[in-house]
Amino acid sequence: MFVLSSFLNTYNATIKQALLAVCVSMSYFCIGLVRGYSAPAIPSIKEIDSDLLPTKDIASWASSIPPAGAFVGSLVAGPLMHFIGRKYTILTAAPIWVLSWIVIANATYWPVFLAGRVLSGFCVGLTLPSAQIYVTECTDPKIRGIIGSFPSISMSGGILTSYILGSFLSWYNLAWTSCGVAVSLTLIMITMPRSPVWLRSKNLNEEAEKSSRWLGLESIPKMDKTLPENGGRSFPQKHAPNENHHSSKTLMSRPILMPLAIGLTLLAIQQLSGIDSIIFFTVEIFRSSGSSIDGHLATILVGTVQLVSNITSLLFVDKSGRKPLLIASGLIMCVSNAAMGVAFYLNAQGNESFGYLPLVSLIVFMVGFSIGFGCIPFLLMGEIFPAAQRSLLSSIAGSMNLGIMFLVIKTYHPLEEVITTAGTFWMYSLLCILGVGFVIGYVPETKGRDMDNIAKLFLKGNGKKFVNTNGADAGYNSNRKSEDICTGQVEITRL
Repeated sequence: MFVLSSFLNTYNATIKQALLAVCVSMSYFCIGLVRGYSAPAIPSIKEIDSDLLPTKDIASWASSIPPAGAFVGSLVAGPLMHFIGRKYTILTAAPIWVLSWIVIANATYWPVFLAGRVLSGFCVGLTLPSAQIYVTECTDPKIRGIIGSFPSISMSGGILTSYILGSFLSWYNLAWTSCGVAVSLTLIMITMPRSPVWLRSKNLNEEAEKSSRWLGLESIPKMDKTLPENGGRSFPQKHAPNENHHSSKTLMSRPILMPLAIGLTLLAIQQLSGIDSIIFFTVEIFRSSGSSIDGHLATILVGTVQLVSNITSLLFVDKSGRKPLLIASGLIMCVSNAAMGVAFYLNAQGNESFGYLPLVSLIVFMVGFSIGFGCIPFLLMGEIFPAAQRSLLSSIAGSMNLGIMFLVIKTYHPLEEVITTAGTFWMYSLLCILGVGFVIGYVPETKGRDMDNIAKLFLKGNGKKFVNTNGADAGYNSNRKSEDICTGQVEITRL
C-alpha cells in the first residue's frame, strides 16, 4: 500500500510539474512568434504595403531590431527576477507584448513598425531567462532534463506557427493573431504558483513550502549563507546578510565566474552557428539559393523539422546527457552549414542542378541545432548558475546572447556582400567546430545531479570532474548537508 501511495504521489507530482512547465512555456511560444514573424511578414509587406518598409536597409532593421530591444529587456529582467520573482517578471512582459503587437498591426509608417518590433523584443528579453529558471526551479532533478526542455520546444512551436499562419495571413493579421496569444499568456500565468526557491530566498518559508507541496517536490533548494574562501572551502558567517551574495569578492570568485563563463560561451556558440540568420531570413535564403522549392513551403518544412527534433531530443537529454548531445549538435551544424555554403557557391557558378541541397542542408542543420544547442544552453543556465546569483547571471547571459543575436542578424547581408553568401555559411561552419572543441574541453556533465552536487563541480580542485560524463558522483548522499558548497549554491532541505 505504501509503494502504491508513493507511486501515485510521484505520478501526481510529475503531472503538476509538467503542467506548470507547459503553461510557463507559452511565454517561449510568444518568443517564437516574435522570431518567426519577419520571415513571412517582410515578404507580405513588400507585396501589400511596400511603402511601409521602403528600402532594403529598413526591411533589414525590421528583421534584426527585436534582439536590440531584447538586450535591454534581459538587463531589466535580472533586477525584476530578484525583487518580484520569476512568475511576476513573466506577467510584467505579457501585457507589454499585447501592446507591441497592437502597435505592429496598426503601423502605417516604418518608425512605428520598428518601435513595435523593439517593444516585442524587450518582452523577449524579460522572458528568456526568467521562464527557463522558473521551470528549472520547480522541477525534480530526475525529470529536469525532460521538463526543462519544454520552453525550447514551445519556442520552436511558436516559430513554426508563425511560418504556417504567415503563408496565408497578411502581415497585420499575423500580428493580431500573435496579440491574442499574448493575452492568453497573461490569463494563464496568473494561476501559476511562484518558485519555491525564490520564495525561500525571500524568507517566505510558509509560502515556499506550500508551493513546493503543490508541485510535489521532495526538497527546496535554499540559499546557503557561506562565502568561498581558502581554495573553495566555505565557512559559515555569523552575520551573512544577503548582500554578501552580490559583493564584488563573491562575484569575482571561481564558483561564480566558472559557470558564468561556460554559460556565456555556450550561448555565444548558439548564436554564432547562424541559427537566427536562418530563422529570420528563411524565405529569402531559399529564393536566393536557386532552389526550385517554394520559399514558404520550404520554410514550413524547416520549422516542422525543428519542432519534431526538439521533441525527439526529450528522449535523450536525460539518458545520453547534456555533453554528448552538445557535441553531436555542433558537428551536425558544422557539416550542414558547409553544405549550405556549397549550395550557394554552385548557384553562383551557374550550376542549378542541386535544387534540393539548400532544403536538405537546412533540415539537417535544424535537426543538429534542436538536439543540442537549441535547448541545452538554456537548461544548463538554470542548472549551473548559483541560486543566490542566478537572477543576475542569467540576466547577463541572456543580454549577451541577445546582443550577439542582433549582430548575427544585422551582419548577415553585409557579410553576403563582403565574403559572399557561401563564405558566410562556411564561416558559421568553422565557428560550430570551434564550439565543439569548447564543449569537449570545458563543459561539465550535469545529468542526474541535484544542484548541490553541481555546485561542487566549480570548487577549486574539482576540475577533474568536468570531464566526468557519469550522471552522478559516486558515494553522494543527498540527505547530507554539504559543508563545502560555494556562496549562493544550494543545500537540500527535507520538508
